[in-house]
Amino acid sequence: MREESPLRRVLADFAADPAAVVGLVLLAVIVLAAAAAPLISPQNPYDLSQLDIMESRLPPGSRSAAGATFWLGTDDQGRDMLSAILYGLRISLVVGLTSTLIALALGLALGLAAAYLGGRTETLIMRVADIQLSFPAILIALILLAVLGQGTLKIVAALVTVQWAYYARTVRAAALVEKRKEYVEAARGLALSHPRIVFRHILPNCLPPLIVVAAVQVAAAIALEATLSFLGLGLPITEPSLGLLIANGYQYLLSGKYWISFFPGVALLLAIVSINLVGDRLRDTLNPHFRR
Repeated sequence: MREESPLRRVLADFAADPAAVVGLVLLAVIVLAAAAAPLISPQNPYDLSQLDIMESRLPPGSRSAAGATFWLGTDDQGRDMLSAILYGLRISLVVGLTSTLIALALGLALGLAAAYLGGRTETLIMRVADIQLSFPAILIALILLAVLGQGTLKIVAALVTVQWAYYARTVRAAALVEKRKEYVEAARGLALSHPRIVFRHILPNCLPPLIVVAAVQVAAAIALEATLSFLGLGLPITEPSLGLLIANGYQYLLSGKYWISFFPGVALLLAIVSINLVGDRLRDTLNPHFRR
C-alpha cells in the first residue's frame, strides 16, 4: 500500500478542521491582496499628487470629485482607507515575516550550538536568553527603538532581538533529546564530522516544533510592530503600517469618525487571527500529543 506523503497528510488534517480552513483561506486572501496592492488599490495612498485635502475624513461610501467611490472612507489626509489598508498590510506582513525569519535563523544557530557543544557555550547562550525572556518583549523593543530611532530596518532589528530567544530555547530542548538517541551515537562512531551530524541528523528532527513557534511568532511580531507604530516609535509616517493607520484616526474617534481607526483595526485583527488559526492547526498536525 502506497504511503501517504507528509504534504497530503497535512492538507487532510487542515481539511478536517473548519477553523483551520477558514484561517488558511483568510490568510491566503490577505497575502494575495497585500501583494497585489499596487494593482487593485483605487489609488496610491502615498502619492501626494493623487490626494486632495478637501476629501479628508469622508465617511464610507462617499464619492470623490472625480467620481471614484471611497468604500471605506478617507483619513485626515484624504487618502482612500481601502488603499491605505492594502499598502499597510504589505508593510506589516513584510516586517513580521522578515523579522521572524532572521530571528529563526539566529535562534536556530545558537540553540543548536548550545545543545551540541554544551559546557560554557550552553550556559552563556541560555543565561542570555533567560535574562532577555525575563523582561516584557515590548519593553525591550521600546528601549531599542528609543535609541535607534524609526525605520523599517530598525524595527526589524528590534523584533529580531526580542524573538531569537524563543527559537533558541525551543531548538536546544529538541536537540538535547535528539543528541542522546542511538542514531547520533552511531554517527559519531562512524567518525562523521560535527557539522554533518548537526545538520543532517539532529536539525531535521528539530524542525517540527520550530515551525509551530515560527507560525505563532509571525502573528506576535505583526502585533508588536503595530503596537510600536501606534505609540509613534515604529515605522515613520512615510511608510505607515496598520498600527500607524490606527493611530492616525484615534484622535477622531470621539467625533464620530470611527472608520479611520476601525477598518485598519479589523484588518490587523483578521491577519493575526488567521495566522494563529493556521499555527494552531500546524501544532496539532506536527505534534500528535497536542491533538484534541
